[in-house]
Amino acid sequence: MKAWQLTAFGRENLVLNDIPQPTPGPGEALVRISSVSLNYRDKLLYDGNYNPHLEFPMTQVADAVGEIVTLGPDTSRFKVGDRVVTNYCTRWIDGHPTSKESLYTLGNTTPGALAEYLVLTEQALVAAPAYLSDDEAAALPCAALTAWYSLVEKGGLTPDQTVLFQGTGGVSLFGLQIASALGATTIVTSSSDEKLERAKTLGATHTINYKNNPDWEQEALRLTNKQGVDQILEVVGGSNLARSIKALRPEGQISIIGIIDGFDATLPLFSLIQKHGILRGISVGPRRALEDMLRRFDELKIHPVIDSVYAFNDAPKALERLEEGAFGKIVIRVRD
Repeated sequence: MKAWQLTAFGRENLVLNDIPQPTPGPGEALVRISSVSLNYRDKLLYDGNYNPHLEFPMTQVADAVGEIVTLGPDTSRFKVGDRVVTNYCTRWIDGHPTSKESLYTLGNTTPGALAEYLVLTEQALVAAPAYLSDDEAAALPCAALTAWYSLVEKGGLTPDQTVLFQGTGGVSLFGLQIASALGATTIVTSSSDEKLERAKTLGATHTINYKNNPDWEQEALRLTNKQGVDQILEVVGGSNLARSIKALRPEGQISIIGIIDGFDATLPLFSLIQKHGILRGISVGPRRALEDMLRRFDELKIHPVIDSVYAFNDAPKALERLEEGAFGKIVIRVRD
């Protein structure tokens, strides 16, 4: 079978290889991949920033949808022909994280889904929503679950809350759609007026162009009558985190999910203490949360925002688009 594998750090070292088709063992399933989607984590991986000890060659990408074509012995959760999506943390089924989740993650320590076939433990698979196309279902696992786990499971999102989303990448737009569907007030920041206008069509209550308003936290305070926002999806990191703390309502939560501007930050601790603020690192979520989210998505009929779709042979072009900064998710169609 064909698989896109990283043979060394650097996007230029992503190579389309012919490798043996895997065979499922006990408790495993062989999935014929239909579509996959990209995450910023994929860039961190090939840049060498996510796992400097990555073993090569490594088949890339975590988010996928496909059809089960073969079951190994002692499998019971699915049958041949079922349409499934992958869960990034393959051994995090439920409960609190144990710090070992990153040891068993797709495209990182376990071969990923940017291939014609993928063998995976059936415990890391979830039934794909019937109302979504393959391209849409492939966009869900990492970004949507990260937003859901942050806002709903850990943030206790309610209609009376105000949530601020930074940028218009996959996690932020899923967060916007979730918060809007659940009745919350939403604020979206971006340096592009065109993207902010598109965010309004997805339910953004307010928008802030941080290029025109570099002190965007002051504008967020103004929009909330100086009260601050209840939740923030922090995707930037670095020095931006200090601004997020200033924009936070007392006892509000900042879910730190991105490090675009840097891995380290200097924080206004006294301000955080005064506000009784919560800083929470989020790294996706367990399979149980993904299943809960998909049931709710089905009820709400939330459709992922797809920025662009690429053919399997054009995977490098999809990664170029990832680096440009997409509006929503980038999908690679493995099989038509």
